Amino acid sequence: MMTSKKSILLILFFSAVVSASAQLSMKKVDDGIVITEHGEDVLLYRTAQQNMGGFCSRCNYIHPLYGLNGGVLTEDAPSDHPYHRGIFWAWRQILINGEKVADQWELDHFSNEILEFELMKRQNGNIVLKNEVNWLSDRWKKLGKEEPFVSEFTKMEIWPASGNVRRIDFQINLKALVKGVQLGGSDDEKGYGGFSVRMVLPDDVVFTGPNGAVEPMNEAVSSPGYINISGNIDNDKSGGIVIVDHPDNPGYPQSWILRQKNSMQNAAWPGRQPVDLSTEEPLVLKYTLFIYSGKLNARKIKNLINSM
Repeated sequence: MMTSKKSILLILFFSAVVSASAQLSMKKVDDGIVITEHGEDVLLYRTAQQNMGGFCSRCNYIHPLYGLNGGVLTEDAPSDHPYHRGIFWAWRQILINGEKVADQWELDHFSNEILEFELMKRQNGNIVLKNEVNWLSDRWKKLGKEEPFVSEFTKMEIWPASGNVRRIDFQINLKALVKGVQLGGSDDEKGYGGFSVRMVLPDDVVFTGPNGAVEPMNEAVSSPGYINISGNIDNDKSGGIVIVDHPDNPGYPQSWILRQKNSMQNAAWPGRQPVDLSTEEPLVLKYTLFIYSGKLNARKIKNLINSM
């Protein structure tokens, strides 16, 4: 992984300014960027390559994510799926000119190169993290050298907690650097791939959506607009995460791959059939997380989404 010196200086500057007076603060650590609120950790965005047990080196994801009661809500490199990594976005099929060059999900023949990242503070107290990332594969080379084939620009906006809810917005822009790039989910009936959250799943986990209870199945299920995953998740206290699929997303409402144990929760797009990435106009994907303590009913979730 490469990170420009200019980027690091930007982060340190903004950290010094923001930390002095804000609810939300940030600091650079060896693994990446830590966001805190009133001195308590909110999340860690990982910029340094993580080599988990000698397997699946990875960066450009969030872990840990903390609940409002201080519990760790995400998992990284669990024994059942060592390539799962907190909050991440990845696809099983990455093709160039019809040939598979990488599996970004399982980190097979795939790597990220973080070129630059910066932080800024909004007047409303939000912290915005922006990055520029290249996608590479040892199966895609020019003149004997790995060359990037996708440029990723991602923006994450972290909101201070309001009542029992914290909001985090994601906007992921993907543009092909060469012609013929395609993305697809798993090449099976599940078609999983895309924006994902590897959560700690309690025994009492419950899945609900705008139409009530949602039952996880082997294949993708419908829950138009959002899925709410709740239970005694946050230091053995009730809470949950709502994953929101933005109406501007391609394929909206997207389907969901949901699991009650030993797996991730995924807004499964585009599914099994790969889609083209343009070299001119980026593909834009938007998702929001509402992390909450206690209970969050459908009416309040609807109000939160309507306020986005």
